[in-house]
Amino acid sequence: MPTAAATPHARRLAALATLACAVLVACGGSGGGSSAVVTNPPPVGGGTPVSGPAWLGFGADAQHAAQAQVATQDLARIAWRTAVDMAPQYSAQGYLLVHYGSPAITTKNTVLVPVKRGVQELYRIEAHDGRTGVLAWTLDSDYIMPAHRWTPSYNLTLTAGNQLAFPGAGGKVMLRDAPDAANGALKSLVFYGEAAYNGARGAFDASVFINTPITADTQGNLYFGFSALPSNPAGLKGGIARIGANGAGSWVAASTLAQDDAVDKAAMNSAPALSPDQKTLYVAVNGPSSKGYLLALDAATLQAKAKVLLLDPQTKQPARVSDDSTASPTIGPDGEVFFGVLETTQNQHNGRGWLLHFDAALAQTKTPGSFGWDDTASIVPASMVPGYAGTSKYLLTTKYNNYGRAGSGDSRNKVAVLDPNASQPDLVAPAVPVMKEVLAVMGVTLDPDFPGGVVEWCINTAAVDPFTKSILINSEDGWLYRWDLSTNTLSQKIRLTSGLGESYTPTAIGADGTVYAINNATLFAIGK
Repeated sequence: MPTAAATPHARRLAALATLACAVLVACGGSGGGSSAVVTNPPPVGGGTPVSGPAWLGFGADAQHAAQAQVATQDLARIAWRTAVDMAPQYSAQGYLLVHYGSPAITTKNTVLVPVKRGVQELYRIEAHDGRTGVLAWTLDSDYIMPAHRWTPSYNLTLTAGNQLAFPGAGGKVMLRDAPDAANGALKSLVFYGEAAYNGARGAFDASVFINTPITADTQGNLYFGFSALPSNPAGLKGGIARIGANGAGSWVAASTLAQDDAVDKAAMNSAPALSPDQKTLYVAVNGPSSKGYLLALDAATLQAKAKVLLLDPQTKQPARVSDDSTASPTIGPDGEVFFGVLETTQNQHNGRGWLLHFDAALAQTKTPGSFGWDDTASIVPASMVPGYAGTSKYLLTTKYNNYGRAGSGDSRNKVAVLDPNASQPDLVAPAVPVMKEVLAVMGVTLDPDFPGGVVEWCINTAAVDPFTKSILINSEDGWLYRWDLSTNTLSQKIRLTSGLGESYTPTAIGADGTVYAINNATLFAIGK
């Protein structure tokens, strides 16, 4: 989609004039059904129990590296699909301005799916067998959304102990044991105290909102951001919360951490990230003006270790941290920090924003990437790119759209692999050095409304597969692609829908290598 502040530009395929019905027909009614559709039955003899790596939630892990720990299957068939929204609400222009949460996938290949269960923004969790799509159990959440424009994401998180954590109303975190089983104990944890919540449930439900994905460390401690209305009974101010593995809760106001009264909450949809040693928590905070800070906190105490005001590399003025974005910090294996923002002035950088880059202490601002809007960078081991001659041990992959009718954008929309330690002149602002493009691939479906342009890539976190040296990328043209870095080609593709302008979506990898992608309010399971 174009940036939050940009006027939606007419760049759809001609067939999308009737997309709301056409896509649903193409998907066999996905978007309204209550259980998975098994498109192709699993092969005979394929019932061996799976034991593989878990995909813990948004970005796969607490650093948001989004790296597969098992080789992905070929994009040969849609094994099954299931609705993630029972009543999708399309804009007048035919866009779907909803950020759908990432599935979480257990080591036993149970796919845990957050589902919007009606026109109202109420949610449930569905557990599906990853091989067949068969529904194992469902559980309604009482979660209430904070005020918003684009619908925020509702995400699930698996802990190292295989508990499922998900947001509830009033700032509660719900924990379900044994997500692979049909039944599991359920309990709630309240970061400001169970007694306070029980004393005024209705008031807290209406005034305190978890507004980021939950991040879990290897010890079972949970971290998340929240917003709070002044009417809340406990006098909470929006900020960052921690619930320890022992159930003890703590929180610190965003304004206190940033030392700025204009900041009032964690940035919407922006998942906290942890350093590789688990000792530092990185979070983004903002306020009504969209000015924002990136904070480094002590992961045990939530006390501030460092902060940095997020600046536009071109204007040197505050960048915009938009609540319509899902950009979250990504932490490199060496501890360096990457975070996407919008440019100071609408469309000044063609709506691309910037991928800001800092050392682990947030003391040094380093070379930025040329695209940051609504994107969480994924980590690409340098060994995935044959012939790479640079010095970096890892690279980054990001969406690289150049939005038509946004500034000087030409709609030549790409995905790029970038070197964080080498530079080149920026495409839009040549005076600004940006991360060097190692590889880039342009979309393939022409944009009929912008000559020479192609349909946008649709990624808010891309799954990286070191085993096949490829990246799994979703497009608004309705296809899922495998980008083979060995040949720099889109070596495999599979049609999911007839195409849709939508908020950016995650890809994920199952314990058996199945690839999961969301398109038009439907989760697709793709494999051999």
